[in-house]
Amino acid sequence: MKITITGATGFVGVNLHKYLESDLEISPISVRYTPNQELSLEGDVVIHLAGKAHDLKKVSDPSAYYEANFELTKQLFNAFLKSKASVFIFMSTVKAVADEVNGALTEDSIPNPKTHYGIAKQQAEAYMLSKDLPEAKRVYILRPCMIHGPGNKGNLNLLYQLVSKGLPWPLGDFKNERSFLSIENLCFVIKELLQRNDIASGIYNLADDEALSTNQIIQLLGQSLGKKSRILAIPVCFIRAVAKLGDILHFPLDTERLKKLTESYVVANTKISTVMGKNLPVKSKDGLLITFESFKNKQEY
Repeated sequence: MKITITGATGFVGVNLHKYLESDLEISPISVRYTPNQELSLEGDVVIHLAGKAHDLKKVSDPSAYYEANFELTKQLFNAFLKSKASVFIFMSTVKAVADEVNGALTEDSIPNPKTHYGIAKQQAEAYMLSKDLPEAKRVYILRPCMIHGPGNKGNLNLLYQLVSKGLPWPLGDFKNERSFLSIENLCFVIKELLQRNDIASGIYNLADDEALSTNQIIQLLGQSLGKKSRILAIPVCFIRAVAKLGDILHFPLDTERLKKLTESYVVANTKISTVMGKNLPVKSKDGLLITFESFKNKQEY
């Protein structure tokens, strides 16, 4: 089986290449959006990881999201339909559906993205679903939540820095649950899709089996560092008042940042787990401990 991967130099691409290379023939390709270009694809499978990631600093030109995440995907998918390849895997995101979640996000949730990143991914999904698929071809749209693993540089690293410096977590009175996705679990699912032909085309949410609270994350960080985690249960009403004051006086903690730190975002993985008929290999807490260990090792160099 010959596999073409776009975005092979990114975090997911590098880890997926390592995970698959002993069993499958991998062919990374570099592609960028150019108006009116017609791409040609070789091989049996296309895994489309390339795209523009969510810009937390909000400084990116909105058109960059639509070119990288929608227009390029459309060009690649058109090339797939004309090619001999039988499988197309598109790495979308839960943000193509919702930025806020009440309860648990499922594949049946009605998409209502709020950011250019999420809207562009949703447009790509809609385009792919609008096309008639030849009987011999399969298409998988994967919607992962926050992916973590060794080499990850996201918000988990910020929490790690707080705990490693012995600083207390002051938001312990907030109750929330968040879903995470271990990179190994992501790679496991993709390998299942490649090696089996009994999993139907469609949209699949990807998340570890158990959602965790931020307080649990802080405790796991303390466990990883061999330190006692310090969680302060300062009343929610007081913290919210400070955040509102931060909106006016430009404190590090304002209402938007407080929301990001304390909101819940639970993603249900029931559909993919059911069709695979297998449990994900890495438990939520174990995967996070592996990620935290990589942070610690990095600091030792």
